[in-house]
Amino acid sequence: MTEAEEPRPIEDLTFREAMAELDGIVGVLESNTLELEDSLRSYERGVALLAALQTRLSEAQQKVDVLMGELAPGPDDEKRDTSLS
Repeated sequence: MTEAEEPRPIEDLTFREAMAELDGIVGVLESNTLELEDSLRSYERGVALLAALQTRLSEAQQKVDVLMGELAPGPDDEKRDTSLS
């Protein structure tokens, strides 16, 4: 990404696109070819991408948990503890 290119807003990226961009940023940072200012800008973008990806994964996990809860049978009345102990 050149200085003239403005990156797409993270919320407009698909999960796969955000992962690919993050992977590319990591590769460039590991190559140690950027100037300090460009490295900092890339690092900032990477941190923002990582935070967005973690949020999306957390939301997806919550949805899966809800769906799995809907599939799990509830306890039978015979097995449920109804005592007021």
